[in-house]
Amino acid sequence: MKLRSIELALPGAADAAAFLTDIWGMAPADVVGNIHYLRGSGSYPYLIALEESADSYVRSTTFVCTADRLAQLKRSVAEAGLTAAPVTSDDLGGGHGIIVELAEGELLRFLVDAAEVAPIEGHDLPVKLTHVVFNSADAEMTGHLVEDALGFRVSDRTKGMVFVRCNDSHHSTAFARAGFASLNHIAFEMEDMDAVMRGIGRLRDQDMAPAWGPGRHGPGANVFAYFIAPFGPVIEFSTAVNKVPDDYQAGAPEDWTWPAKRIDQWGMSDKDFDGLRAAEEKFRHRRNWEAAPLDA
Repeated sequence: MKLRSIELALPGAADAAAFLTDIWGMAPADVVGNIHYLRGSGSYPYLIALEESADSYVRSTTFVCTADRLAQLKRSVAEAGLTAAPVTSDDLGGGHGIIVELAEGELLRFLVDAAEVAPIEGHDLPVKLTHVVFNSADAEMTGHLVEDALGFRVSDRTKGMVFVRCNDSHHSTAFARAGFASLNHIAFEMEDMDAVMRGIGRLRDQDMAPAWGPGRHGPGANVFAYFIAPFGPVIEFSTAVNKVPDDYQAGAPEDWTWPAKRIDQWGMSDKDFDGLRAAEEKFRHRRNWEAAPLDA
């Protein structure tokens, strides 16, 4: 299973798309009706979809998987009693599968037979999404839920987050111990550390300083730089997240501690806690479909 894309609704979708292509560094994929699709250099037809809307919310986060994995998901989601429905994707790439609402409203879509596209050149383009993180009122509960209902695995726990994987990448998502449910941030996988640093430079050219970074995380060990996007959410340049084996032992909060005044491995950057917190509250979850039997 792989994380593919996130689908957002928001006012000013065209302006958001312009920022992401002209400054952040994505490539336009297509505009279909009022939805702007943006891609990276990899083989996915898009990484982010921006739908024009009066309100800002997360439509879905999309994973792609095999038919066997989808069949397992249908059984485990039904056994867990989660709200879910079969779906046929109208987004670029198509595909069909299911969409699932987790206990705190997170909307995860799982597709098979979704088409891919030829990669494109671009050393400053994101390659793919590396992870999508959600705020949670009860991150421990949600971590256990996605293990039981989705077959994901908890990789590490810290004082701030529960990190979860769906393949050998240390985390494809995480649940922050925030006290509320919303989108925490979207992380774009860059080609290498130089691409991350060039991205920071591009945004500094626009008088946009990182809200946190550059730095290197503990869990996952990925290099990062976080920005607050003009259209609302927190977005991250990232690279080189750890690959972990099936028998990787999940760390506990006491395994991930730092010296005083340090919150990452390098300790070279300040963090705009208040600004990030405000941005993390802006995109909530909204279900606009009804539950239906998954074998329909």
